[in-house]
This record gives sequence, structure tokens and C-alpha cells, in this order.
Amino acid sequence: MFSEAYAMAGNPAAQPGGGPGYEGMIMLVAMFAIFYFLLIRPQQKRAKQHKQLIEGLKVGDQVVTAGGLHGKISALQDTIIIVEVATGVKIKVNRASIVGTRQEQ
Repeated sequence: MFSEAYAMAGNPAAQPGGGPGYEGMIMLVAMFAIFYFLLIRPQQKRAKQHKQLIEGLKVGDQVVTAGGLHGKISALQDTIIIVEVATGVKIKVNRASIVGTRQEQ
């Protein structure tokens, strides 16, 4: 009985679809392409925009920190920004914690 089932299976090299292993390689390349265009590329774009934002900050800009504080930049240092959140209230924040700017109201 086993010999008949084996004989009915035929020659695996003669089956359509190319040689063995190419399907796996194509799927691997397709998965990498999907991950690149859906995950890696957008993250790189956001990182580039954030870097441009951080480098373009100047005294007097209205900013928003990662913690949600809104204020005006009163002084800039290498890695620290002094933000005035209320009249006479100044705090120090890292440059990297600035997530955006906003228009003066």
C-alpha cells in the first residue's frame, strides 16, 4: 500500500513552481520589504524630522515637551533648554524631550 501511495506522488523535482527553496526565499524577501516600508522607513523619517526640529530651536520659540508642558524658550545650552512655563517660572529640560513647537497665541 505504501509503494502505491509513493508512486502516485510522482517526482518532486518535476512539479511546477520551480526548484525547492525558492518560495521560502521569495517570502523572506517580501517580508523584509514589507517591514522596511511599514516600520523602518517611517521611523527614520520621524527621527530626521525630530533632529531638524531640535537643531532649529531658538530663544523665544513656543515649545511642547514630551511631558506635555507648554512654554517659551528663554535660554539654550548644548543639551539643555531652559523653558519658561509661567511668568518667572523657568525649568530645565533636555533638548531631546522637546517634541514640537506651537504658534504663539
